[in-house]
Amino acid sequence: MSTVSMADVEAARELLRDVVRPTPLEDSRWLAGRVGGRVHLKCENLQRAGSFKIRGAYVRIARLAEQERARGVVAASAGNHAQGVALAASMLHTKATVFMPEGAAIVKEKATRAYGADVRFAGTSIDDALLAARAFAAETGAVLIHPFDHPDIVAGQATVGMEILEQCPDVRTIVVGTGGGGLTAGISLAVHHLKPGVRVVGVQAEGAAAYPTSLAAGRPVALERMATMADGIAVGCPGDVPFGMIQAYVDSVVTVSEESLSRALVLLLERAKLVVEPAGGAAVAALLDDPGAYEPPVVAVLSGGNIDPLLLLRVIRHGMAAAGRYLSLRVRVPDAPGGLARLLSELAAVDANVLDVVHERTGSTLSIEEVEIALQLETRGPEHCERVLAKLRESGYAVAISGD
Repeated sequence: MSTVSMADVEAARELLRDVVRPTPLEDSRWLAGRVGGRVHLKCENLQRAGSFKIRGAYVRIARLAEQERARGVVAASAGNHAQGVALAASMLHTKATVFMPEGAAIVKEKATRAYGADVRFAGTSIDDALLAARAFAAETGAVLIHPFDHPDIVAGQATVGMEILEQCPDVRTIVVGTGGGGLTAGISLAVHHLKPGVRVVGVQAEGAAAYPTSLAAGRPVALERMATMADGIAVGCPGDVPFGMIQAYVDSVVTVSEESLSRALVLLLERAKLVVEPAGGAAVAALLDDPGAYEPPVVAVLSGGNIDPLLLLRVIRHGMAAAGRYLSLRVRVPDAPGGLARLLSELAAVDANVLDVVHERTGSTLSIEEVEIALQLETRGPEHCERVLAKLRESGYAVAISGD
């Protein structure tokens, strides 16, 4: 904990004054209605390079000695840190090499290359890429810019906390997505020194939640496996530097499901008109899961907005399904002219939007006079789904929900 002081944070703020933009703090009335008090969104998804990562990366590289910058820098990242390092290195006239895991989002890879970095692929996780980056540093003399485990990185990310306190002086709770812990540690450090009564809550994806186990053990404990769409917070082991601060200053770390992450992204698109990546929506997912657990005014940090368009489409579908706005079912109808038209008329009468229709005329349980129709419908939510099903059953249809 003593490795990062408020003097370090204030010096980082001065370094970043003409580099990063103070991101907006947007009111969220739709979340306020759920939480029972004011909720604000700290829009780091609108930061340069699409996330908060430029803050720590720039501070770390700017504080290198001239001979160190001459050797170049190397980083490992699924995308956001990669872009932050690439942009910071280009601004400071330093060569950057970035190792990304196989399967990293194409949009993040292309943006990293566009900022001037040499991108290489290694392994299937951030931890694999970090091993490759360390080996490259040992071989070439390039300086490793760790994504979260360095005092300069934490000091840079802490400037987000300073901005929040200036923009919302009466904040009571700050909720922030947590991977390796650099952002959460930085925010909690700033809050502890400047306004210690404010509660800070970290949020991890259920499938990549190293902090709950580590905090219980009193030391960083590595996960054996990870599985989450939120690649920005998919970190297998907390960093030593942020762990101590999170252990001391963060009030709790909660986890959210993939379904909650998807619902959060869909609602941020629909209600806030903001595009975020799954990791960036983790704080909002936590508010949706347990709105009564957070004393308002609440600030939810949207940590990043770098999402592949194809993944965004899949996440939207997943989120709508999780919110009960998709209904997949199978209906048996007589195999006769007009059978499908009658079924579609019944659906239109209850305002169900048909997205897909598939006929199945062969099956061991189908009689020769029947056809089974698989339907995917768009609805307004769970209550609307129940009305659709009730209407079909009242009309004499044999209905089975897909998956039953």
